[in-house]
Amino acid sequence: MSQKVVVGVVFVSAMFMSILDATIVNVALPTIGRDFNVSATAVDSISIAFLVSLAVFIPASGWLGDRLGGKRVLLTAIAVFTAASALCGLASSLGELVAFRILQGAGGGMLAPVGMAMLYRAFPPAERIRASAILTVPTTLAPALGPVLGGLLVTDLSWRWVFYVNLPLGAAAFVFGLVFLQSQKQDRPGRFDLPGFLLSGLGLGLLMYGVSEGPNLGWDQPDVLATIAAGVVLLAAMVRVELRSPAPMVDLRLLKNRLFRSGNGVMVLASVAFLGTLYAISLYFQDGRGLSALGSGLSTFPEAFGVMGGAQLASRVLYPRLGPRRHITIGLIGTSVSIGLLALLGPGTSLWWARLLMLTLGLAMAQVFVPVQAASFATISPAATGRASTMFNAVRQLGGAIGVAVLTTVIVLVGPVHLIAGHPVANLTAYRVAFLVAAAIALCGVASSLSIRDEDAANTRPARPGRPGVEPAPEPSTA
Repeated sequence: MSQKVVVGVVFVSAMFMSILDATIVNVALPTIGRDFNVSATAVDSISIAFLVSLAVFIPASGWLGDRLGGKRVLLTAIAVFTAASALCGLASSLGELVAFRILQGAGGGMLAPVGMAMLYRAFPPAERIRASAILTVPTTLAPALGPVLGGLLVTDLSWRWVFYVNLPLGAAAFVFGLVFLQSQKQDRPGRFDLPGFLLSGLGLGLLMYGVSEGPNLGWDQPDVLATIAAGVVLLAAMVRVELRSPAPMVDLRLLKNRLFRSGNGVMVLASVAFLGTLYAISLYFQDGRGLSALGSGLSTFPEAFGVMGGAQLASRVLYPRLGPRRHITIGLIGTSVSIGLLALLGPGTSLWWARLLMLTLGLAMAQVFVPVQAASFATISPAATGRASTMFNAVRQLGGAIGVAVLTTVIVLVGPVHLIAGHPVANLTAYRVAFLVAAAIALCGVASSLSIRDEDAANTRPARPGRPGVEPAPEPSTA
């Protein structure tokens, strides 16, 4: 069986499971809190523990994949994540559930970088637009499907099924990969960079914790400020240490690569805007318009249809014709417009307009994620692909956490509720301001997209009749 197919199936299944888990669990948190008789603040630790664990283990994933082999690490990550999901479903206390979520995060943190590196090594540059279209499916479909599936499972079965749902998909991906996946041999990456791992993992983990807890506890709380400050200090120390290391775990020298640097700039801002909007629109539907969790999920779900259609349009039509610079710029503008139009929704506006805008948002986001993932690795050598994938996924993960934190903070500052005739009423202005902020952030990504040179990514554009091949411009060494 073609390794392109095998890697694609295993990676998409694993990523879909991991990203779905992050959103599906949020729907079940109130029920879990009631079941364990804990406060809403305490139950948030279930999500925070997963995000922090992801952040800690992402930096080591690239080195492990190169050192032990992509197949071995990817299958181990799937096995750990799946087993931890079963344990989460069996948890009898909040402490147990948080501990098992940390174990889940360890598996999830290794999934994305290792799987992405294997996918890009399996696909030659001219076919990476197809690989990027594959990658877009789990990263954009799962966040929209999570609330729908979570609402159904919690309502009709039990909160434990939001974890059990991972078991058949994880087991199938593991067995399929064990049988058909081939090992990808890479040059030895050198000794394990312990200082780099500790500084990057702890720094990123602390920063993710502070950013995630800031909107809940308050940005002026000493523990939030201390956590963020400690994370920034550790990451600053990591930069200094890694730039001096001959074999760094986090290879910051890759940012000398113009195309890779621009791609990361687009990815972080697009992730902030997109994932922040998905979170804010869920609050808008439930708290602003009074929909149930299931109704909110169903109203958000048109975004997934937009992504699926948009990914095909991007990979088959627009990218070969436009190239990454214009393609990504158009996608960012379309994303900004779609999110900005959400700010026009009033208390009496038909919800079908919001659903239509979610459809156009998905269509536009596909024109960002597909080309940026295809182009960013064009001038990265095969030996550096694992390290580049680690950085790319860390940026995406951090962007999503920042997006949720920023838009939640905006909603809290404006005030989601105000008094009318002495009665508390949803203040839709808070959500409108949040959508305008997200639209502005998406538009800021245009600065990075315009810095992309199409000739740098020429080898990723499929040949078309009448378009001669173009040699990519030379780049600094990324080996």
